[in-house]
Amino acid sequence: MIMARNSEVTPSERWKRHIIRELRCRNRSQTSLFQEIIRSYHSLLEKSKHGALITRGLMGTGSRPSAQSAAVSPEDSLTALKSTTGELAYQVVDLQQKIQMKNVGLVEQHSRLSEVTQVVSVLTSEQRDLKDCVAVMEAGNQLLKNQYDSLLQQKIDMEKSLRLEEMRRTEILEDIMQPKQQAAAWMNHRNERRVRAREARLHRELQMAARTNVNINEASGNVSPPSPLSPKCETPERPQRSHASLFRSASATSPRIFSSIRGLFERKIRGKTVCRSGEDLYIPIGVCLVARVPTRAVFALDAHELGINAVRFSSGSNLLATGGTDRIIKLWNVEAGTLQSKGTLDGSTEGITSIEFNPTGTQVLAGSYDKSALFWRIEDSVPKVTLTGHARKVTAARFKYSRMQVVTGSADRTVKIWDLQRAACLQTIEVLSFCSDVVCSEYLVISSHFDKKIRFWDSRAATCTQEVPLQGRVTSLDLCPNHRQLLSCSRDDVLQLVDLRKCNERMAFRAEGFKCASDSTKAIFSPDGNFLAAGSADSAVYIWNVNTGNLETRLPGMHSAPISAVAWSLSGDYVVSVDKSRRAVLWSDM
Repeated sequence: MIMARNSEVTPSERWKRHIIRELRCRNRSQTSLFQEIIRSYHSLLEKSKHGALITRGLMGTGSRPSAQSAAVSPEDSLTALKSTTGELAYQVVDLQQKIQMKNVGLVEQHSRLSEVTQVVSVLTSEQRDLKDCVAVMEAGNQLLKNQYDSLLQQKIDMEKSLRLEEMRRTEILEDIMQPKQQAAAWMNHRNERRVRAREARLHRELQMAARTNVNINEASGNVSPPSPLSPKCETPERPQRSHASLFRSASATSPRIFSSIRGLFERKIRGKTVCRSGEDLYIPIGVCLVARVPTRAVFALDAHELGINAVRFSSGSNLLATGGTDRIIKLWNVEAGTLQSKGTLDGSTEGITSIEFNPTGTQVLAGSYDKSALFWRIEDSVPKVTLTGHARKVTAARFKYSRMQVVTGSADRTVKIWDLQRAACLQTIEVLSFCSDVVCSEYLVISSHFDKKIRFWDSRAATCTQEVPLQGRVTSLDLCPNHRQLLSCSRDDVLQLVDLRKCNERMAFRAEGFKCASDSTKAIFSPDGNFLAAGSADSAVYIWNVNTGNLETRLPGMHSAPISAVAWSLSGDYVVSVDKSRRAVLWSDM
């Protein structure tokens, strides 16, 4: 209401009020100067009033004598005068005390006013300094903005030049690869001609060997040199030569024929290649008929200096690899229920996110936080190939069924297919979400993502053929050994089993207490496909039976931190679990 009245005041009224305030201020300032004069003046007024009263009383008694006044004596008049004077003096004293109190309050107000004035002056100076600082900051911000604009323009120009250089690089690479491809085609054609000529020569030699007779002395067991072909040798009329036909091919065992056969089937590796001749052939992998469900921990150790993110068994079941945030991969021999250190694989500049062995168990592929995938031979401690091209960390790296190709998934929302021989990216698949894991076959790539979907890709056309939605962010994928079922683990604390023949048929696995610990928690199949294993945030390993859908066992007590990954040996005898506090535990039922 007061604010409304103040807002209605006209300029003339504000001017008048200002004059009144100034007059009051002047009155207060000048009153203190003339306070003694005013008090003297008041005392004179009081004395004059007393004298007037006395005079009026004397005059009244002298001018109107009456019986009553005559009866009043001068002593009574003096008493009355004294009483009146005393009351006036009391009032004067009271007024003086009030004036003194007012003066004290005025002094206090003056002191407070001086203090407030000083505070106002300090605040005014601080305000002035702050204004100067604001001006300086605005000037600095403007300078930084100008620099940012110039850097942004430079970035745009450099990106344009980078795109042009990439185009030029692609053209140069194509120009370089074209004659190499032509040379390779010509070399293949020449090798084919040589192979055909060698086959023809071998065929002729075999025919000659088949037509050559060998004389064998049964008594001594010696073989006589072959005799030249003659009509007599070709007609089996002589009884002693009746058994010669059984040994006609004996000349085929000569060193010359062996060398021809060996030369026919040997592969000559020309140029620099990632795989050796012995590694190009698949080693037969054993099949686990029945996997054993572990019941107890047989060995435990602190395997790394920092947390462990990935673990994997080789195809031989006696070699284990672990990778952690300490940027190295450690190799372990599984001997008599213990883990014996075999060596380390260095080369990553940041932590390891995933590990995989090739089918022969002689090579290791790993994803890293340094935006790359690395490829080692087991006998080498440094990576043979480093695949760079992702913009963020590589969350998964897998061997493709054509062993010279690799598939990687990254947090930059891409899936890439690489050629290991050239260390070059063959194909980039753009996805709309963070990729957490990938699995693949010859032509099919399956990726899991944080948008709660599993995507199926045809690697020949880089097209998405199907999407499977889930209820939580997907953290890992694993294929059944027969490649008929797909296992997924998600942040809604559920393991989903998808039938790849009918993707609409799913089976969910839950357990009381099981909780997915992180966005990279791994769940796996047993080597026979009858069980599922996963680590939980409560530091226990959970194992489910695929056939019944029930929880088979829970293995607690050995970890003090959430479990990040588990691995099951191909023999079915061991399970290894690793956690974020660098501990690895070997489980078995033996």
